[in-house]
Amino acid sequence: MNNNKNTRNTNFSIKKIVIKNLKFNLHDLRYLPRWIIILIDGLVLMIAFIATHFLFKGTDLDYIVKTDASRFIILFFIVNIFFFWVFKSYSGIIRHSSYIDAVKLFFSQTSALLFFLTFNFAFELIYGHKAFSNIALFVYNTIAFCGLFLYRIVVKHVFDFYFLKRESEKLTKIFIFGTDANAIFVANAIIIEEPPRFKIVGFLDKTDQNTNKRMLDLPIFSQSKGISVLLKAAHAEGIILADKSLSVAEKIAIVDECLEFNYKIYSLPFLLNWENKKEISQNIKKIQIDDLLDRLPIILNDNSVANQLEGKTILITGAAGSIGSEIVRQILKYNPKQIIILDQAETPLHELGLEIKSLNSAMIVHAIVADVRNKGIMNSVFMAYKPQLIFHAAAYKHVPMMEDNPSQAVLNNVDATKKLADLACKYHVEKFIMISTDKAVNPSNIMGASKRIAEKYVQSLQFKYQTENEKFHTKFITTRFGNVLGSNGSVVPLFSKQIAQGGPVTLTHPDIIRYFMTITEACQLVLEASIMGNGGEIYIFDMGHPVKIIDLAKKMIKLAGFIPEKEIKIEITGLRPGEKLYEELLNDNSKTIATHHPKIMIAQEIIDEYETLHMDIEELIKISRFFNNKNIVTKMKKIVPEFISKNSSFEILDN
Repeated sequence: MNNNKNTRNTNFSIKKIVIKNLKFNLHDLRYLPRWIIILIDGLVLMIAFIATHFLFKGTDLDYIVKTDASRFIILFFIVNIFFFWVFKSYSGIIRHSSYIDAVKLFFSQTSALLFFLTFNFAFELIYGHKAFSNIALFVYNTIAFCGLFLYRIVVKHVFDFYFLKRESEKLTKIFIFGTDANAIFVANAIIIEEPPRFKIVGFLDKTDQNTNKRMLDLPIFSQSKGISVLLKAAHAEGIILADKSLSVAEKIAIVDECLEFNYKIYSLPFLLNWENKKEISQNIKKIQIDDLLDRLPIILNDNSVANQLEGKTILITGAAGSIGSEIVRQILKYNPKQIIILDQAETPLHELGLEIKSLNSAMIVHAIVADVRNKGIMNSVFMAYKPQLIFHAAAYKHVPMMEDNPSQAVLNNVDATKKLADLACKYHVEKFIMISTDKAVNPSNIMGASKRIAEKYVQSLQFKYQTENEKFHTKFITTRFGNVLGSNGSVVPLFSKQIAQGGPVTLTHPDIIRYFMTITEACQLVLEASIMGNGGEIYIFDMGHPVKIIDLAKKMIKLAGFIPEKEIKIEITGLRPGEKLYEELLNDNSKTIATHHPKIMIAQEIIDEYETLHMDIEELIKISRFFNNKNIVTKMKKIVPEFISKNSSFEILDN
């Protein structure tokens, strides 16, 4: 009894599912079942057939010559549906009908026409007369093709105007800034994007040339009318910057105007393939703070870099860090023989190794977990792999932390650099590229002073051996740049985290300013320096205008969609130990020499005599092992006379 009841329930459930699947909602015509499309296509063919029949009947001509026409009519429709199946003309989504659907229909109908013309010819040879009128076949074919494609276009437009209207109200209404080919590519990519995010309400042009014209059936407005005014009038929520001719200054002005009135700004990174609509739509992102740096990016001499790096064995210390890992990624493009990635941080080094394998599975990668301060281990690395180039990015860099741990700053930033440089000479490394910082210029903290001492050592080592031996092999090169956006511990990730948590955003002083560059730019500078350096140079980068940190904080808050001081508070905490209001790229007594690259210069620094400097550094390292902070800092100030402590307990030593 129960079994029968269960069977009936099961049958009833199956029946409900079948009925439910056979139904379709008129308000959701996105994906019509294929059988419905075939039925509609068949109906169109029937209308075209009847229209042709009556058209020829009115001229006393027969469409089907044979009096017993039923079999020929059945054959006629079977053949047409067969070619629908061959060319899959029914498989397209009607609301996305395009010229490709027209091509499929054209080939389908043309194939059917050729079949019946051939059938007519064979029929006439056998029976002495034709089955169909050839002229009628041509007329029918034209009417059928027009009908089939026309109803697809009608459905597409009905869907766009009526059924998408409800959805479009949920989309972000935007203007596209630009009227060139790039803007059209972006617009087309947005139109076909699935799922849709934006509704385009018009284009913005920075000139008045295209005013009152239309593009993709959308209006074009001039920027001179005021972006915020146009956005408000169109009830738009933001803009997409698609005009690649915009200068950084123009971009910043547009962003500032939009942020002032709480409008969204989207941008696109540099794309290699503007024809790939999927790539374009995927890369439309909210504008980031590093898109607004007030300078042009570095352009690398790819051929020279390739000649320098291709087929070489390259060691990168500090490879798991933000700078080191980006150097690795950029080096991969130039096909080195093998890469040695070295860091004491196990997990991020492992992740970098996996990333390299995914980017270039054929690359020979040696991941070594080691401390650069251990000379025995580093000697084994040099002996085993014989690196030809070294990018030395390993360093302690957090200013307040090093102010509390001067011994570690010396042992990691000075002693480790000295040991690596000495090994580079011993094993005849071609080039040793050291990553330094603008905090080494007129240092006000222990971290900056330790990097300046490391700079001094590699320079003095270069000129010592170069003077003693004209055939000296290793070239020591230093690159010096400012703060790196997005690097570990930098201000931008900190602000982003604080904003995500609802604030407050903390900064140390309202007047503090800094130079900024992106991680990519910093590493491009390193690679460019590696090819142009002849040894002993300190390369500095023209970093544009310094950025006021409080302005950076306010802009980031606005980019996140909040109002500074109202929704997200800004809190001033006071200068940290060793911190100064501004950083420099040059010592007070230094000069610069231009290079062939307009954004890269050479700093002319006073070079210390090697023997004296070597003795002082050895003494400093020895003192550091006893962790006597006062003695360590006193010795550092002797080696770097311009080291004047700021906001630090070590200021007393300057007196």
